[in-house]
Amino acid sequence: MAPMASMAHQAPLTHPVAFLARRAATALAAAAVLGAAAAPTAYADEAAPSASPKKLPAGLYGTKDPQYDGVWRQSLALLAQDTVGVRPAASGVRWLVGQQCADGAFTAFRAEPGKPCDAKTMRDTNQTAAAVQALAALGGHSDTVHKAVGWLKSVQNDDGGWSSMPGSPSDANSTSVVIGALAAAGEKPRSVTSKKGGKTPYDGLLTFELGCDAKEGERGAFTFQLKGAAPNADATAAAATGALGKGFVVAPAGQRADAPVKPLACKDGGDAKKDEPERAAAGGSAYLVAQLDKNGQHLLSAMPGAEKQPDVGNTADAVVALAAGGHGAAAAKPLKWLEKNATDWAKQNGPAAYAQLVLAAHATGTDPRSFGGTDLVSALNATGPEPAAAAQKDTGDADDATDGGGIGVWWVIGVGLAMGAGIGFLLSSRKKNQL
Repeated sequence: MAPMASMAHQAPLTHPVAFLARRAATALAAAAVLGAAAAPTAYADEAAPSASPKKLPAGLYGTKDPQYDGVWRQSLALLAQDTVGVRPAASGVRWLVGQQCADGAFTAFRAEPGKPCDAKTMRDTNQTAAAVQALAALGGHSDTVHKAVGWLKSVQNDDGGWSSMPGSPSDANSTSVVIGALAAAGEKPRSVTSKKGGKTPYDGLLTFELGCDAKEGERGAFTFQLKGAAPNADATAAAATGALGKGFVVAPAGQRADAPVKPLACKDGGDAKKDEPERAAAGGSAYLVAQLDKNGQHLLSAMPGAEKQPDVGNTADAVVALAAGGHGAAAAKPLKWLEKNATDWAKQNGPAAYAQLVLAAHATGTDPRSFGGTDLVSALNATGPEPAAAAQKDTGDADDATDGGGIGVWWVIGVGLAMGAGIGFLLSSRKKNQL
């Protein structure tokens, strides 16, 4: 989507939308439930991210306006390259490191990274958590990662979860991506507790699950923000991965990893283990499989006016979630759909979209260099500076630079503020769980 001031450039709603638009649609859904509540104070004095530059900075991936997703798409691109053995260009890593604020947070885009972040800088947990996952994987940036994790811990909500924008109510997507960041940084998510109440990230995440009191077809799903709201496939894919303590990169499950997909058990008073993250992840996976089977092995868009259109990005996230749970055979079916239908979507949406497909292929043990006739790795590499070489992990501990398609959604922020949603606009899509 384009900012409100430039709706003429808006992408057609009928086209499969990327994760940014999915997150925006989720925000609108939550806003509708909240009704006319007052906008959260967290937004009252905050400015938009830095204005888009006239010339894109060196090292940045993608050619579209980075104002709302610069750090996000950069992080996913670098992480996907590292995952498949490509050593990113030093300029790409340097750009990402330079986007960090002094307090450890990242915003979507800082046009003037030499200018200190102030109280009006729109800090974002999703962008920060994505940067943590990328820089932790690349190595050599422990100070940057440590500062970012410290900031994430400082804005944890009392319920144990996170919102995209600090000070707003927690949501399933933001909580999940932060869990992935904590695990990638070597933290034990269960040990990260809120200052008031001592709640863990899993305590916060599981509040969004629909249990045995929900309709039969909705059980096991996660809502985006409000418990009791409609099930949300985007939130469910994120939560099914986050509940296992995993992030964007999931070790290949392969089709031989055939852990059965079991719906939430609700006989005789319900599932006795309903508060366990692993059980919650299994229930979420079962909901995703049911939706995939229903729709022809893809998930549907939540964007207004596009409800019958495939959501390619969310389908890729679902593949990763199923692989994370060891459901390799179940993940293989939507992966085949992606191989046939996703490459045009990725070409239109740029580096983050290519990265999502690379990570989905990796999670299933599929060669991303031969993905439905497309070399995803080469296509991803072409969206940014030329890679340095085959991956060689940086071993230094210094944080200076080493060799180590954005979609504007300001119109959604406007609607969200008007309806009091109090939520952000990013998501989507690692190392073994450290519980």
